[in-house]
Amino acid sequence: MTTPSEYSLQLQHGITGGFAPPTPNAVHSFTKPANTSSVNVSSAIRADGTPNLAGLAPKTVSEEHAAPLVEELHGILRTIPTEQPPGSEDIYGLDTSIAWGSNDLVWANGGPQGCGGGESTVKPTDEEKAKFRRAVEIVNKLLEKAD
Repeated sequence: MTTPSEYSLQLQHGITGGFAPPTPNAVHSFTKPANTSSVNVSSAIRADGTPNLAGLAPKTVSEEHAAPLVEELHGILRTIPTEQPPGSEDIYGLDTSIAWGSNDLVWANGGPQGCGGGESTVKPTDEEKAKFRRAVEIVNKLLEKAD
């Protein structure tokens, strides 16, 4: 399998809500436009005790450093389920969502407004939960490589 030439990726910490929508603690977005040699990274973090996310300076990761991690992530997301209906439940139990978009795969857990209660008809296996934890680790490694 090869890394898609163009993709977008988002990791959000803080997806569980209930009566009120969730308050994200962090949102990290990665975009890899076609015909470029780097991945653009933008992040917004909510400091403890504050109501809003604050944007950080944009960064980049070289495609050379990103490609092996992105290839592994892409492979994992192809094999694990999302909750049904979308946004019903945090089926992986990490209060974290990943959204991926490329020409060959669209995958997202947590729904566009987070998980607001309800129960998913899909329940991941322990192996699938471990794969999702690895997917989150991969995205965090991409963040570490950004400069």
